[in-house]
Amino acid sequence: MIQLLRTNSDNDDFKEFVGYLDAELAYIDGEEHSFYAQFNTIDAIRYTVVAYNNGQPVGCGALKEYAPGTMEVKRMYTAPQARGMGVATAILKELEHWAQEMSYEKCVVETGKRQPLAIALYKTNGYLAIANYGQYANVENSVCFEKELKIKIRIERGSTRI
Repeated sequence: MIQLLRTNSDNDDFKEFVGYLDAELAYIDGEEHSFYAQFNTIDAIRYTVVAYNNGQPVGCGALKEYAPGTMEVKRMYTAPQARGMGVATAILKELEHWAQEMSYEKCVVETGKRQPLAIALYKTNGYLAIANYGQYANVENSVCFEKELKIKIRIERGSTRI
C-alpha cells in the first residue's frame, strides 16, 4: 500500500530521490542537462510529497509557485522497482490536491521529449499540451503541459462561516 507524506525539501528521502532523478536526467539529457539543472534546485521548496511502499521510499514530487494562481509540478521521480504501481499518479494527485487546498487554479509542468513515460503520465492525468513557457519557451527538447484544477468548496451543514 502506498502512503504519501507531505513535507518539504529538507526531507532526507526527498533529497535522496532527487539525486536519483538528477542522475537519470543527466543520462537522458546528455549535454543539455546543465541547462535544465539550473532550474531544478531544491533549496527551500515548501511543498514536496514523498511516497512510501511498506515504509520504504519509492517516489517523490514537488510544487513551486510559478505565477499567481499557478503551481509548477517539479522533481517527479519513481524508483525503477516501483514503476507501474501507480506511484507517480498518486504523487501527482496529492500535489494537485495540495495546490487546490491553497486555492491555486492550475498546475503547469515541463518535461523532456525524450521522456515518453512522463509525457504519458501527464496526458493520462488530464494535462493538456501548451506552448513552452518561461525559460523553456525556445527549448527544442521541452514539452509543457497544464491542468485546470477544480476548486472544491466545502459547505458545512448547520453552521455559517464567513
